[in-house]
Amino acid sequence: MSEFARVDPGTGAHVQGFASAEPDAIEAGLDRAHHAFHSWSRLPLEQRAVPLRRLADLLDARAESLAGLMADEMGKPFAQGVGEAKKCAWACRYAADLAPTWLAPEPATTEARETFIRYEPLGVVLAIMPWNFPLWQLFRFGASAVIAGNTIVLKHAPNVPGCAAAIEDLFRDAGFPDGVLVNLFAPLASVPSLIADHRIAAVTLTGSTRAGEAVGAAAGKALKPAVLELGGSDAFIVLPDADVDKAAAVAAKARLQNNGQSCIAAKRFIVCAAVADRFTAAFRAHLAAAKIGPARDPSTDIGPMARGDLRDELHRQVVGSIERGATCVLGGEPVAGPGFFYPPTLLTNVLPGQPAWDEELFGPVAALRVVADVDAAIAAANHSQYGLGVSLWTEDREAVKALVPRLDGGAIFVNELVKSDPRVPFGGTKRSGYGRELGRDGMRAFTIIKTVWIA
Repeated sequence: MSEFARVDPGTGAHVQGFASAEPDAIEAGLDRAHHAFHSWSRLPLEQRAVPLRRLADLLDARAESLAGLMADEMGKPFAQGVGEAKKCAWACRYAADLAPTWLAPEPATTEARETFIRYEPLGVVLAIMPWNFPLWQLFRFGASAVIAGNTIVLKHAPNVPGCAAAIEDLFRDAGFPDGVLVNLFAPLASVPSLIADHRIAAVTLTGSTRAGEAVGAAAGKALKPAVLELGGSDAFIVLPDADVDKAAAVAAKARLQNNGQSCIAAKRFIVCAAVADRFTAAFRAHLAAAKIGPARDPSTDIGPMARGDLRDELHRQVVGSIERGATCVLGGEPVAGPGFFYPPTLLTNVLPGQPAWDEELFGPVAALRVVADVDAAIAAANHSQYGLGVSLWTEDREAVKALVPRLDGGAIFVNELVKSDPRVPFGGTKRSGYGRELGRDGMRAFTIIKTVWIA
């Protein structure tokens, strides 16, 4: 049986299977991307921007149909799916607008008559993408990669085959030359040989830490650059001088976005004792008010989780944490009936040694811990194998300057939830991966940095 299948997360019913790519199809796809690179990379940048801008227009025009597809395949609430498609459009336009500046040759001062640094495309990038943001994860790196002159071979997650096919359709309909983006329903077993293939110049993965270990090792063995965006257990720190009401409202949004299935969703809520009772009560109320329902219903806040095994794993973490001393004050049991629904759940008294603290919670479960003061909050936030982002809540803007350098993470958002944005680089540290997407650094991630010295 093929790995690639559409299963309705709202009912658990198998809807449609997609045949896995045979070796001949994989070979043909690699050739298409490889040959396309040689012509695409030689086009002037302003010509590469033309189909990228058309692609942005198509994403806007098709936002609702794409949102429906995401709802059907992985349970994303419809309104969030529309937002995801439009965010992809923004990324495309922003990359097209800023590429002339970010990829322009940079002069350097030496004793030579002229010295400058060029940014040239690497080649074919293998993109191993996850199911939780089926469009954004691809466009988050892909818009910058193609405007820089690279081409892409897409190996998407097996449970979002329709989204993978839709992405290839978007590139074709926008007028990109054949081969600039090639979707392959490549089986998991083919990934090591794909990475090793001489036509693949680099690899990017968004996925689990375990997947990152395997892909990073394979890329290292083949001496190919990689960008790895992996798991996260982001801290949400509430200090004594925080705007508690606003923090609680944003905390619920941060934890429940995408049904709690996001690497940068806040997961560990670390609250100073002086405001703990107020914050916990307000946070619980916001979580309890979230509406569970069908993903296509525009009023739904939380749809089904993407797969049954993911819900089972989340519940294992909840039960294991309670057994080790956590207290469940909201939710905590799978929703009865068809589909993969799990309610908003709040665990308190969460400490190291419990799954809810040590592991990534990939679903609508929040882990809350009360600490004595600011120093204890910083220590607790850093006590994690992950280092993707931190949301820090305080009204003392001067104190922020001293606190930010003490926090582990690729992004620190003050009085805001952690999010990715085309204007600034995105990525983590520790076991959350390495490399950057978005911003100037993300656009240059898949380029050759070439020094030119003219005596």
